[in-house]
Amino acid sequence: MDRLIEGYLEFRRTRWPEERAHFAELAKGQRPEFLVIACSDSRADPATIFSANPGELFVIRNVAAIVPPYEPEESTHHGTSAAIAFAVLQLPLRGILVMGHAQCGGVAAALDNRVAEKIPFLSSWIELLEPARQRTVHVHDHAARHTEMEREGVRLSLERLMTFPFVAERVRAGTLALHGARFGIADGQLEVLNSTGRFEGIG
Repeated sequence: MDRLIEGYLEFRRTRWPEERAHFAELAKGQRPEFLVIACSDSRADPATIFSANPGELFVIRNVAAIVPPYEPEESTHHGTSAAIAFAVLQLPLRGILVMGHAQCGGVAAALDNRVAEKIPFLSSWIELLEPARQRTVHVHDHAARHTEMEREGVRLSLERLMTFPFVAERVRAGTLALHGARFGIADGQLEVLNSTGRFEGIG
């Protein structure tokens, strides 16, 4: 906790005086135009990667940046779904970005069941990546498969976003766009899913 308090005090000394007026405006309500669905991994922070200011991004983070399929109310996995529903139905969104990343521990767990054996709740969550795992069975090199599955996980989450009626309706109306990306931790490279369905490096 000491490290967090130190960081807060630094924020109050340096950033708060410069951004006080901005925070006063944010206190009246948030109006982010982009929802970012990212992994909980501490190394892949969307606000840092996209140089975003407070109020610019509505961020959902979970293990492996997974979007669960749309399910009726009595089903499970609604933490992420509830946040998606709030963002789409209550905020002026123009786009949703699903961002995976390199060296993803959630993907590692999906590829090796032993990783999740002693971690409660993880196995059932990671099972949601099974279609992505199946799509990469043809890749025999382990490291290459891990990377490809990180990309397939993004594609799978984008597909599942379209199972949410309120997302599909806005996408078809042209008022909401879906995007995919993968961030390289070691090299800082962002790969963006292009119109042909391939990931290409930016910058």
